Amino acid sequence: MITREEISILLDHPVYDGDGNKIGDAKHVFLDDASGRPEWVTVKTGMFGSSESFVPIRDASMVQDHLEVPYDKDKVKGAPSVDIDAGGHLSVDEEHRLYEYYGINWDNVLSDPDDKGGGTTGRAGTAGTAGAAGAAGG
Repeated sequence: MITREEISILLDHPVYDGDGNKIGDAKHVFLDDASGRPEWVTVKTGMFGSSESFVPIRDASMVQDHLEVPYDKDKVKGAPSVDIDAGGHLSVDEEHRLYEYYGINWDNVLSDPDDKGGGTTGRAGTAGTAGAAGAAGG
């Protein structure tokens, strides 16, 4: 799991799939409003980074100088389109759609990945929203 402290390290760095194939470069990280945990990273893909896709980072890890995600390049490039400039937040519908696309059960999203007992983080009031943690460039 990626921590808040690792966000600045991963921005503008390569993102690879589990087979070592470069997907693109990390551009933005979105945090969960309730827990403050990083939930999503956007990845610039395509020719000249012309497209940006959301990838869940709950199962991602920093490996040397890059981020490794458990999804292949085609899966990431095919992710549903989401307006990144929509005030720095994902709507509940957008987040549900993205989690469904990646095959992540919504009930598992509500559980704390650090809590092996399956407890919840109390996200119910703001489930599905994420705030932008940082922007690349500058």
